Amino acid sequence: MPPERFGPDDPREGLNRARSNLAQASVRLPEVYLEDLCFQAQQAAEKAIRAVFVARKTPFPYVHGLSRLLTLLEVKW
Repeated sequence: MPPERFGPDDPREGLNRARSNLAQASVRLPEVYLEDLCFQAQQAAEKAIRAVFVARKTPFPYVHGLSRLLTLLEVKW
């Protein structure tokens, strides 16, 4: 059963999207490149971090650096 959908300004939607990416990263099939699974895991982490920004009503940059996002989150806290 698919998760309940929420608006883009609702942190629950960001977490739903993160869980979706993580579920995709968890499927290991012989025809799937390992780096594609890693990409999905990284996307899951990004979306979970961005959900925190949304919950705090703080704008976030569209970057792919997890350490940068976490540093910005820490500074704005």
